[in-house]
Amino acid sequence: MKAIDNSEKNNLHPRNLHRSRYDFELLTANCPELKNYVSVNKHQIETIDFSDPKSVKVLNKALLQTYYNLEFWNIPANYLCPPIPGRVDYIHYLADLLAESNNGVIPTGNSVLGLDIGTGANLIYPILGYAVYDWSFVGTDIDKKAIENCSKIIEANPKLIDVISLQQQTEARFIFKNIITPEDRFTFTICNPPFHASVEEANKGTVRKIGNLNPKEKKTSNPVLNFGGQNAELWCNGGEIGFITQMIYESAKYKTQCLWFTTLASKKENLASIYKILKKVDAITVKTIEMSQGQKTSRIIAWSFISENDRNNWKL
Repeated sequence: MKAIDNSEKNNLHPRNLHRSRYDFELLTANCPELKNYVSVNKHQIETIDFSDPKSVKVLNKALLQTYYNLEFWNIPANYLCPPIPGRVDYIHYLADLLAESNNGVIPTGNSVLGLDIGTGANLIYPILGYAVYDWSFVGTDIDKKAIENCSKIIEANPKLIDVISLQQQTEARFIFKNIITPEDRFTFTICNPPFHASVEEANKGTVRKIGNLNPKEKKTSNPVLNFGGQNAELWCNGGEIGFITQMIYESAKYKTQCLWFTTLASKKENLASIYKILKKVDAITVKTIEMSQGQKTSRIIAWSFISENDRNNWKL
């Protein structure tokens, strides 16, 4: 007999729909393909093999179909397959941040425009932001194949056509240049920056992750990434701190064109440097929003060059 686990993930945002254990009966009803990957563990609880990339990908499809009314979602082999609960947490915390400049009310609707830096092939932040709060997005990436796959997702979900646009960053050394034009006015930027500084470092991190998910898994120098990931998604010169540093310096050139610049910062040891650079570019307000999913702790760093009074008058 299958057991029912009603434990709640209290570390997720209060509005996150995934605080309880996955309802595989509901998910497989909406996505029958998932049945092939569901098994009962030693505690007699239904689950999937989270060290298997195919299982994770199909679970994502089921979650997006069941909770976010997406008709179609797919990514090419070996591209990053993002964990939905953690990604939607970022969206919810962003909504709370925007509410601070909107009399405590979360702004909804297409007039809220987000810029997703490094949207990948999965387009996950724009999908979730639109599904939950009806926001509109521009998704950018340096990877042409990733942008092409995002286009396929949009075309297969007609409701996304008018609310998500895409732009390829043709110069890898830049983040906002070539993307933000003088006429643009974004409500926020959102980003999950490359974590590692090299492919070797990325592989070592994956070996550790797989070891945590499946201790019996044989260690290998060429691990199969359970959540996938291309080079640009996983690593860049300078790693996370290098990417965020570049982002902060560039953001100072677009001070009045974005209400809030934000990014994930996974490595706690990078925070002191990040705060120092934000002070150097004269950011008026800096906020750190703590997040945690399972054993992983992260945080959102948000900064604005616009005064609090002007933020309150920003049309949301």
